[in-house]
Amino acid sequence: MGQAVNSIVNWGSNIIDCFNNLPLLYWASDVTGDSKYREIADKHITTAVSNVIRDDYSTWHTFFFDMETGAPHHGATCQGYRDGSAWARGQAWGVYGLATAYRYTKREEYIPLFKNVTKYFLDHLPKDLVPYWDLEFTDGDDQPRDSSSASIAACGMLEMSRRLDKDEAEYYINTAKEIMDSVYENYAVSDFGKSNGLVLHSTYSNRSPCNTCNHYGVDECNIWGDYFYMEALTRLSKDWVQYW
Repeated sequence: MGQAVNSIVNWGSNIIDCFNNLPLLYWASDVTGDSKYREIADKHITTAVSNVIRDDYSTWHTFFFDMETGAPHHGATCQGYRDGSAWARGQAWGVYGLATAYRYTKREEYIPLFKNVTKYFLDHLPKDLVPYWDLEFTDGDDQPRDSSSASIAACGMLEMSRRLDKDEAEYYINTAKEIMDSVYENYAVSDFGKSNGLVLHSTYSNRSPCNTCNHYGVDECNIWGDYFYMEALTRLSKDWVQYW
């Protein structure tokens, strides 16, 4: 019998998106008194940070394991440009996910991981601070943006700022403000007669010569882009009461 993989499996792999699904498991342990849900979440985080974060602190979208032995096998992408690039929303999930991981586990080693994953995201932004759909692209590239990634990362920075010392917290708060100022000024819907969304220029799944994804939801409003936009603005305007 093969060794179990200590990870929640999606698409046959550990996907970076799962970071932000884990609060449901912590909540389940809190309300039931059964620690098994928390233990599953903790194991998933440990597996994720050991494998989906690369040496340069960019991130894999998906990471596969040998299902017989449980050994790490290889990283890949579906929604990024290519296997070795950094899918923008995946990197943003890493920013927010590590803040969430620290919130629930209080493992000090997640703080420098958060800082470095966030730095990689920020270092690869174009001048207006809203990423292209993959961080491989920057100013001058003829590629779609993913405005939802900007709001997700801003929320992650604001979440982690609550758990850092004053100077570090102010840096992440101010950076999140700059990002959201740009989202508001340059990407927010201004004519609701023309769109039923809140934020333009998100990208769900952009096909490239190097990936396997379906091509849809490119350069549109989308539901999570609107959600995290509102979460970020709420966090910036009042004391955020965490409800998940």
